[in-house]
Amino acid sequence: MSISTELGEQRELQLPQGTISYRERGTGEPVVFVHGALVNADLWRKVVPRLAKDFRCIAPDLPLGSHGSPMAPDADVSPPGVARLIADLVSALDLENVTLVGNDTGGAICQLVVTRHPERIGRLVLTNCDAYDVFPPALFKPLFYAAQLPGFVRAIAQPLRIGALRNSPIAFGWLAKHGIPAEITRSWLEPVLKSRGVRRDVRKLFRGVSPRLTQDAAARFGEFDRPVLVAWAPEKDFFPVEYGERLAREFPRGRLERIEDSWTFVPEDQPERLAQLIAEFAREPAEAAA
Repeated sequence: MSISTELGEQRELQLPQGTISYRERGTGEPVVFVHGALVNADLWRKVVPRLAKDFRCIAPDLPLGSHGSPMAPDADVSPPGVARLIADLVSALDLENVTLVGNDTGGAICQLVVTRHPERIGRLVLTNCDAYDVFPPALFKPLFYAAQLPGFVRAIAQPLRIGALRNSPIAFGWLAKHGIPAEITRSWLEPVLKSRGVRRDVRKLFRGVSPRLTQDAAARFGEFDRPVLVAWAPEKDFFPVEYGERLAREFPRGRLERIEDSWTFVPEDQPERLAQLIAEFAREPAEAAA
């Protein structure tokens, strides 16, 4: 569960899949933020305050491994299932013309949302994320496969109680160029250490991850005729800048903006630049945003 106060008031929403906790701050056109695996809404804690003056910012703790409440035992928390959950959340909150923002695993899930459940989505923002034949990145494939085994998730998470190990390449060390506060990374790991139900959700998620999903989504990019901003960090990364360029090219109304001095976790490394790009993009008339 997210711990940052910068994200706004914490609320809960009952969905068919289970209870979703989310933070909400600001008023105006809605912006929904989608984090990746084994993190939560705190990924956006530096971005939301910069947008909340002009936008209604909604940052859910999705069932991707750092959520406080496990989903129902029969809930579908595969990537397509989480895409359906996001669509259900948007509908339950009666949001329209949503700007959907995704990072890392969450960016891949956003691609599933806009190609399977686009009805309430007005714009899409993708930062560095899984796409095409990368889902998951090569470095993390062994972890994703092994995590499907009962007991493995808790066993691998136990040593990460040590801050130095959380900052290593097998954890969060290569995701943020400028580091992540220890209290944030510690809170990201607590749910998977404490809750058997959360570990069950993680196994379901990891079992469902496959490049087939992102490749299938890519084949349908042409059907999403709304504005798309690809805000991509071209430095050392699990997701090459060529993927960002391709995403911007293959969405009919896509465009690319480079974000320097950042790795995968753009919201951590360059929140001011990212917030500026999102704000400018969301304010543009839809017909001019391509």
